[in-house]
Amino acid sequence: MRRRGGGLVAAVGIALAPAAAAQLPVGPVLPRVAPPIPSDAPHRIVIPNRPDPVPVVLHVAGTGSDDGDGSAAHPFATLLRAQAAVRRLNRDHDVTVRIAAGAYRLAAPLRFTADDGGQNGYTVRWEGAAGAYPTVSGGVPVTGWTRADRGRDIWVAAIPRGSDPLQLSVAGRLASRAAIEIPRAAVAFTPAGLTITDPAWRALAQLPDQRRIAVEGMSWFTHRHAMVERIEGDRIVMQQPGWRNNLVGYDTLARPVSAEVARLFLVNALAFLREPGQFYADPAAGRLYYKPRAGEAMARTAVVMPRLESLLSIAGSHDRPVADLQFRGLSFSDTSWLQPASAEGYASQQSGSYLSGELPDYPADPIRDCSWGCRPFEAMRNRFRQQPAAVQVAAARRIVFDDDRFAQLGQVALGIGNNPDANDAGIGLGASAIEVTRSAFTDLAGGAIMVGGVQPDAHHPQRPEMGLRDIVIRNNRISHVSRDYKEQSAILVTYASGTIIMNNDVSDAPYDGIDVGWGWGTNDPGGSAEYWRGQRGYYDAPGNRVYDTPTTLRDTVIVGNRVARVKQWFPDGGAIYHLSADPGALIAENYVADVAGSGGIAIYLDEGSRYVTVRNNVIDRVGGVWLTLNSQDHIAPRRTAMDNRATGNWYNSGRLQGGWTDYLDNRAEANVAVTGDAWPAAAKAVIDRSGVQPAAAR
Repeated sequence: MRRRGGGLVAAVGIALAPAAAAQLPVGPVLPRVAPPIPSDAPHRIVIPNRPDPVPVVLHVAGTGSDDGDGSAAHPFATLLRAQAAVRRLNRDHDVTVRIAAGAYRLAAPLRFTADDGGQNGYTVRWEGAAGAYPTVSGGVPVTGWTRADRGRDIWVAAIPRGSDPLQLSVAGRLASRAAIEIPRAAVAFTPAGLTITDPAWRALAQLPDQRRIAVEGMSWFTHRHAMVERIEGDRIVMQQPGWRNNLVGYDTLARPVSAEVARLFLVNALAFLREPGQFYADPAAGRLYYKPRAGEAMARTAVVMPRLESLLSIAGSHDRPVADLQFRGLSFSDTSWLQPASAEGYASQQSGSYLSGELPDYPADPIRDCSWGCRPFEAMRNRFRQQPAAVQVAAARRIVFDDDRFAQLGQVALGIGNNPDANDAGIGLGASAIEVTRSAFTDLAGGAIMVGGVQPDAHHPQRPEMGLRDIVIRNNRISHVSRDYKEQSAILVTYASGTIIMNNDVSDAPYDGIDVGWGWGTNDPGGSAEYWRGQRGYYDAPGNRVYDTPTTLRDTVIVGNRVARVKQWFPDGGAIYHLSADPGALIAENYVADVAGSGGIAIYLDEGSRYVTVRNNVIDRVGGVWLTLNSQDHIAPRRTAMDNRATGNWYNSGRLQGGWTDYLDNRAEANVAVTGDAWPAAAKAVIDRSGVQPAAAR
């Protein structure tokens, strides 16, 4: 409850020096009707018919000084100084931090705790000046470019020694590390690394700085990263445990699901710098090399090198969450998550989750015995880690991101209620009433938005405060994401209650557009018959319980979205993808278009999907399947995916797949095949209403 009375001067202290007080609005302030006094707050005094304190506005500008008072005339210079001032005011006032145009380069990530949110019912807003979109940046400019190699058109600039970013922003676009593709037939895979079988590639042993070379591979649904230890003749010895972890599970480096679509790359050597838009950093020498794109004159092209791995960590505790905190009209840019360049690598499993550390009971021959799952791998499913986002939210409620821009970030842009390992505060989950609206996510190394964790406290939390509830993702534009971690979906929700994903534009992504669900049915009541099998052995592993209670995934709404040109790299997954039981789930009135390839899937209900309604969607130009259900017929008569409905959808391409039978209580009925663009009026109305709504524009 807001405390009333006491006047303005008594409440504010330092932040209302005369210059600051002059900026406060004047004029009539209408009284508010006082709400009842909570029984747990007898110390709060309410004086009827007395107006609230006047909201306070603090100003930040690049031309300011942290010795200023935060007024429009004497703004602060840094966000950190403004944060300190907010803590003096937010118990008795709504506080707005208004940030002028420009880049605000952080020396360390900003950490927002419960003390930084609104107190006693007030709200704290961090907002850009109208139309300015000031940038919260984790990077530093790189200048002083000179030509290093005229014949190859390679340029060089000095950077601080030790700098070794995985991303770089050039002219407002992400550049890629220098890389070459190597035929899989040129090497053989071993538990220790690679054996070069094609003599043409033995020159790799002559490369300098071999410990900084990465091996990347992708096939059906994973994009895996591991680091070289050394190259000896025809042997590429890899760093551990990253290499070993990339050999186990499914769609592994050594044995991908499909050899026909699998690709292998060598990354990060100056000798690989051949394509425009690529870079190479030499941390020992303090030099950064870049090959310009057409039209990029390095003397006048802005280059920003990330030096931070994240920008914001918003996390209170589950007893005292951050509350009533808003970010509006801001840009977030320039981070680089560095773990993939370590001995851990990035043993990708699916959409931002990865295997880390030493596996107990690691198989003696992982390529033979654990390339299609095995018991040691299944024992780790509930221990996957998650990629930390650039902007992280956990143990928080009533947090708003509105009209913001997320671009040139080196990982997932926005993480909400993820694992504790994915938040700089070491606190995870516990997010409720979070809104992400009218924002743009583009040119990202990872996905746009990742909601929820993947460990046991995510699906069966120890205490109610750890659950995720009421997450709204609406009217956002998401495009050209997952550039360096291609297996990440644009929007992912693992375990949450009442999530609404509505009227977003999602396009131009290598993997899925919108993914909901996790666990492959293993954590739903009674478990999954598939994972009782000996080949999996999931339930034999300590910590992998059979639950008799539902997970926290329920009542997900995916409505009115426009999803196009996704799944550009991977056959697996769907433009809209669902996994595990989700009572009350609704996938309706979405427009899905241009999912190419013979395996392209528009809507995919995967393992354990239950209680999902797929209704009145329009599917346009899909190469393979307009709707599929993974009913796991290979274990019949056992049942996993049940109680789903698909009705009233329109499609002009693709086929229907899966067990739509009475035995499974899955019904696909009254769906309408359309020829070309001859959509009925009702389908045209769905198309017209899909995506970002005009009223959502700023």
